[in-house]
Amino acid sequence: MAELAFHHMAVACKDPLALERWYTKHFGFRRARYIPLGDDAIVFIACGGAYLELFTAKEESPVPPKVQDGPWYPEWRHIAFKVDDIDAKLAAMGDDARVTHGPFDFGAFIPGWKTVWIADPEGNIVEISQGYVDEDHPPALDA
Repeated sequence: MAELAFHHMAVACKDPLALERWYTKHFGFRRARYIPLGDDAIVFIACGGAYLELFTAKEESPVPPKVQDGPWYPEWRHIAFKVDDIDAKLAAMGDDARVTHGPFDFGAFIPGWKTVWIADPEGNIVEISQGYVDEDHPPALDA
């Protein structure tokens, strides 16, 4: 069986260049590919082995803007990044860190686990987390 690896998440954006700049500046993404399409383009930005594929939105959203930690209806809720220190990350981001929820201390579940949610320039919810570790022996998934 061929190896499977997460590759990318596609994002329809009002301003792909603004989103590219924000993720590049604050989360270490880099431009990986630019595909010109006449007056438009598709841009792939990469961080490690994961990519965001940025498209220009062609219509307005039919749902209200996302809030707090993301929607609870069936949809992707948020994208998340792990950092060493969320307080330092928020300070480094300055006004670009538009907090939507938290920060919260989840140390009762995992010692040292803290999380905050922010909005990117398009209003997509981004989680910044520190201290998460996998469980040593999680219960098996019943097939």
